[in-house]
Amino acid sequence: MTVNDTIQIEADRYPTVQLFDIPIKAMTMKQALDLIDTAIAISSPLQIGVVNAAKVVNMHRNPDLGADVLSSDVIFADGASVVWASRLLGNPLPERVAGIDLMMGMLERGNHKGYRVYLLGATEEINSTVAERITTDFPGVIVSGRRNGYYLPEEEESIANDIAQSEPDILFVAITSPKKEQFLSKWSDTIHVPICHGVGGSFDVYAGKVKRAPLAWQRCGMEWLYRLVQEPRRMWKRYLVTNSLFFWLTIIEVAKRYLH
Repeated sequence: MTVNDTIQIEADRYPTVQLFDIPIKAMTMKQALDLIDTAIAISSPLQIGVVNAAKVVNMHRNPDLGADVLSSDVIFADGASVVWASRLLGNPLPERVAGIDLMMGMLERGNHKGYRVYLLGATEEINSTVAERITTDFPGVIVSGRRNGYYLPEEEESIANDIAQSEPDILFVAITSPKKEQFLSKWSDTIHVPICHGVGGSFDVYAGKVKRAPLAWQRCGMEWLYRLVQEPRRMWKRYLVTNSLFFWLTIIEVAKRYLH
């Protein structure tokens, strides 16, 4: 049995919920972090995917994005709306495993275990600030390398090689979809990193550029509205349009399940 088989068996211990033709792991945050610790301990690749309402909609719109997300080893429910949909459809997920909370959980555990992380994405200013904050907040974590997210397609190979040479335990990718998923899908065999986690806009939040919604808003599933108020011009289409489309996808899924 290979180490890859071992981590797959470990992941398979937890049930998978099929939502919108996406296999989402029914795991708590602690269980997800435990699985990540195991993958790092045995140096087994574990590519993590997360889905929220916008990602679900865009996966249905863009088959290539869908294929890239589905190539992940495990997929978690990043958005509260996905958890609500799972309950409505009779296959409840235990809780939301938000990408930014998963990132912070890895850093907290890495602070005690000496994890090495590579930061890929965001602007040079944000990327640099995140590296500095990690060094300050989690002195036990080693930032083995970093690269902003603004590069030409022909630079991807050299970036992948730099990641491989820095030998991180965790690669955080703060690049927007579908570029993020495409990078991980294309270069996972080159970089040889146990944990690959696409963190979206989490670097902007951690660097202080964007303020995250208060916990009460998060618990009510209204984090998207808080973000919309902060950046209305940039986020209105993503949230208002895609949330509406996600609602209709959920209605269609309900009809499929209860009318057959």
